[in-house]
Amino acid sequence: MKIQQLENEKKGEFYYEVDGSKLGLMTYSYAGSDKIIIDHTEVDESLKGQGVGYKLVEAAVLFARENNLKIMPLCPFANAVFRKRSEYNDVRF
Repeated sequence: MKIQQLENEKKGEFYYEVDGSKLGLMTYSYAGSDKIIIDHTEVDESLKGQGVGYKLVEAAVLFARENNLKIMPLCPFANAVFRKRSEYNDVRF
């Protein structure tokens, strides 16, 4: 499963695409130069239960680690993942 990323100067998204359609999407915004806010995560019904949402959050965590960023998970799903995965505490704001 390949998670892709699009980004501009203030916002970005991680997504999972199948045949040109984004079936998994997580959006974020920059809050200053050292923090991103995950504000939305959605996964198509056809992929529910396959871990796509977790992979999107994992991609954000890896991105944050590589770029010395902290993550504020305002999205309820992302927040729940951060509560379950203590190994992500190093990037949680």
